[in-house]
Amino acid sequence: MIQEAENIPEDQFSFRATPDTRNITELLQHIIESQKILVGETCRPDTNLMRQSFAAHTQEYASGVKEVTDKNGLLELLRSSMDEAEACMLGYGDKFDETMTSLNGQPTSKTVFLAFAVSHEMYHRGQLTVFERLLNIEPALTGKLKKLFAGAS
Repeated sequence: MIQEAENIPEDQFSFRATPDTRNITELLQHIIESQKILVGETCRPDTNLMRQSFAAHTQEYASGVKEVTDKNGLLELLRSSMDEAEACMLGYGDKFDETMTSLNGQPTSKTVFLAFAVSHEMYHRGQLTVFERLLNIEPALTGKLKKLFAGAS
């Protein structure tokens, strides 16, 4: 995710694929906020995503993210949120088989929910790569794979 965002020039962060979609800045802010909320809420003993509104979860776990709009600031937030998520999950230990209340109000295991969180990030990584293609930028992962396959020939 970070490498895809690094790939996009800062003057393109206002790019919006359609009037109804987030621009690149807004998409990165959403990814950061969501990760902080989903991991933070999952790694607490009384996890319940229905206990408060998304806005209240954002205030609790990700306040200030929307104020960061420059490329370097967003990249730093992406890096630090990844580090924080890793530390939070490692600190939570082996309790991910516990049950929690999910976004739909139904019980689910924390392991299953974390798989959803990863899928959510990959969904948005896909959006970033589509945006890159629309901006005539080769996605970072594509470039890495080309080099890998060229070296294997």
